[in-house]
Amino acid sequence: MRQPCNAWEQMKQVNDDRLREIERKGSADPLYMEHLSRLNGVMDQHRGRLGLVETAMARPALEPVMEQKALTLAQSNYRKAFVNYLRKGTDVGLEALQSKALSVGSDPDGGYLVTPSMSQKIVTAIFESSPIRRVAAVETISSDALEMLDDHTSASAGWTAETNESITDTNTPQFSKRILPVHELYAQPKATQKLLDDAFIDVEKWLSGKVADIIGRMENTAFVAGSGVGQPRGFLTYPAGTTWGTIQQIGSGTSATVTGDSVITLYYSLKDAYMNRASFLMNRSVVQQVRLLKTTIGQYLWQPGMTAGQPDTLLGAPVYMAADMPVAAGGSLSIAAGDFQSGYQIVDR
Repeated sequence: MRQPCNAWEQMKQVNDDRLREIERKGSADPLYMEHLSRLNGVMDQHRGRLGLVETAMARPALEPVMEQKALTLAQSNYRKAFVNYLRKGTDVGLEALQSKALSVGSDPDGGYLVTPSMSQKIVTAIFESSPIRRVAAVETISSDALEMLDDHTSASAGWTAETNESITDTNTPQFSKRILPVHELYAQPKATQKLLDDAFIDVEKWLSGKVADIIGRMENTAFVAGSGVGQPRGFLTYPAGTTWGTIQQIGSGTSATVTGDSVITLYYSLKDAYMNRASFLMNRSVVQQVRLLKTTIGQYLWQPGMTAGQPDTLLGAPVYMAADMPVAAGGSLSIAAGDFQSGYQIVDR
């Protein structure tokens, strides 16, 4: 298999040859695009392998044996009763530990079916599988809503002469309060009794993996395009504009096509304060188009990250692939760029 660095250099060479042929003949041999598609696949495979390595390195280590033995008697009984419930469908042990009159709205009563260790596994797995969580702000709360203070007004000032005594009061900046309610996302997977009775099956690990997978995929979709009704509001659903509560949109100028000029305009439309932590989000198919974009002087906008921990970059900003971002089409919002730490808040309860 080609080495990743060689694949990138070959891809640039093939694309340059394709562009020269278009200039000479007005069109290029379709074999160029087939070759570019194969080279894109090589780079995607390498990026995927690096992602697996980074994910594995980010996982928490297994609990030491001494820590596992440090469970209290109540915790040990609780864990045994929970596993027995999953395997046999009986909750006799749980009834002895906790009342069945449960309410998610009451913190002391809710959540008896999730042991502390299982809850941690689910949270970690979701974080690893969600590109939006990697770039956005995430805060964990214990109530049903997060209250935030918005400070998006500015003060005013003016010049005055040394002998001028007619100085008047200026505008005073004000806070506004925003409330972000949490929404409930649930999963209730089913399995055959024969599978649950199998002594070689780690029921907790299996269930946490299944729950984490579906929750991760559903929340990714909501973070991008959620309606905000009974679910998070996605950043693509906000109206276009440059005022508070809107998100600026930049047209490519060509229907269903990503252009180098539009990408550059999009990136440099950000304020200076946001550019230092800015990143790009786009679909894999859009990534393949962006890799071929060049400046007017022939330099490629894309630079691959070929080592673990080093992301691909576009105009110097990290690029993350998000499957829920739209493909390039007429009127689609195919590329998102910004400081997501400042612009998008995720709230976990």
